[in-house]
Amino acid sequence: MKQKTMPALIAALLLGLAFLAPAHAQHEHLHPTAVQNVADVTFTLRTDIADGKLVFMGDAGKIAGKANPTLNVPVGAVVQINLVNGDGATHDLTVADFGVKSNQLNDKGASTTVVFRATKKGVFDYICSLPGHAQAGMIGKIVVGDGAAVDAAPKAADISRDPHDLPPPIGKRAPQHLKVSLETTEVMGQLTDGATYKYWTFNGKVPGPFIRVRVGDTVDVDLTNAKDSHMIHSVDFHAVTGPGGGAAVMQAAPGNTKGFTFKALNPGLFVYHCATPMVAQHISNGMYGMILVEPEGGLLKVDREFYVMQGELYTAQRHGSTGENEFSLEKLLNEHPEHLVFNGNHNALTKTYRMEAKVGETVRIFFGVGGPNFTSSFHVIGEIFDRVYNLGDLLSPPLRNVQTTSVAPGGATMVEFKVDVPGRYILVDHALSRMEKGLAGFLYVTGDPNPAVFRTASTPDAPSGH
Repeated sequence: MKQKTMPALIAALLLGLAFLAPAHAQHEHLHPTAVQNVADVTFTLRTDIADGKLVFMGDAGKIAGKANPTLNVPVGAVVQINLVNGDGATHDLTVADFGVKSNQLNDKGASTTVVFRATKKGVFDYICSLPGHAQAGMIGKIVVGDGAAVDAAPKAADISRDPHDLPPPIGKRAPQHLKVSLETTEVMGQLTDGATYKYWTFNGKVPGPFIRVRVGDTVDVDLTNAKDSHMIHSVDFHAVTGPGGGAAVMQAAPGNTKGFTFKALNPGLFVYHCATPMVAQHISNGMYGMILVEPEGGLLKVDREFYVMQGELYTAQRHGSTGENEFSLEKLLNEHPEHLVFNGNHNALTKTYRMEAKVGETVRIFFGVGGPNFTSSFHVIGEIFDRVYNLGDLLSPPLRNVQTTSVAPGGATMVEFKVDVPGRYILVDHALSRMEKGLAGFLYVTGDPNPAVFRTASTPDAPSGH
């Protein structure tokens, strides 16, 4: 079977126009050749000349610098291979056993991508199919199965925040006097499979804890900087009326504790973050979170609530590099992140934690952007937000029937939607190139099919009269 042009296929996937992969379900099964919006395994190859031969050179991760590297993948995995023209000659990438053939690259620096599902176990060739190129050295192996599963064992602490980790709704109660305790820590954490990063955190996770109060509450805040920290840390609450949102009096040296008290005057959903110079470095390293100030009487009742924040990591090592990734000041100042993440790392909302809902339930997502630099175009592929509390405003009437909502760095929104159809729904920033740098999350919806709302060509018609 002739392979479709890959750029067109990728565009369709990212726009959600291709296959919407279902939940790990008891209800549905993927067609063996179907692909999905987010690849399970990604490789980057660059065409090159080595030892007098034409080769595919590994460009990142474990295969970096290796000529014609062996690509190990699990059976059933969706595989993405990026190909970059590094020598200026005309090349393509062909995997005949899986019906894959890229478009030709003619100029140095040009690139393309192929995506396929590894449906069968074995050892298969990838080649450049131009006459004579495989014979000149452009041939490598793809090993499917036989222990080729991705090594997901953590090499460092899991700093990612569980999206379920938030206090219950406050509802109808009188104002109270509350205490919030934060500890700032510097932790070597898992960035993605095979890669780590030195995060700076509130309470050991990214984002920091979800804080829930109501308008009129008086809140005592204590901030302790861990003894083994190397940096001064602080906290600035966007919900606070006062100098620096509290940060002016909260600069805590390692081993010290600072505190202040504020009254929650304004209802809304607000970001907090470290505000110690350089502020952008502290935020990008993971020092952000959210505080919800519920209005009098509380929020509308929903079935599910989730806590999700978007952030950026600026590493000296390129995206895809294994081992310890280190902070890059140059990339931060140039606003060139190598990684974009939900809830701290690449795996938080795709592998580590499973967000679930049932057909007929209403979902609420508290969504914020730590940043420090990029505005998010928050979108859930396959859903429409019934209500959007724009800019975290909980008093104005919500926006209705919204496809995508913009959230500024240091900003937040609250979205609510009823789920009507089972399947897997993908949380994205609709600046969709960012998916390739780690920005994706899954919401699994279980329950009976709903052909009155959505059905494929093979689904029986919904019964009339209902």
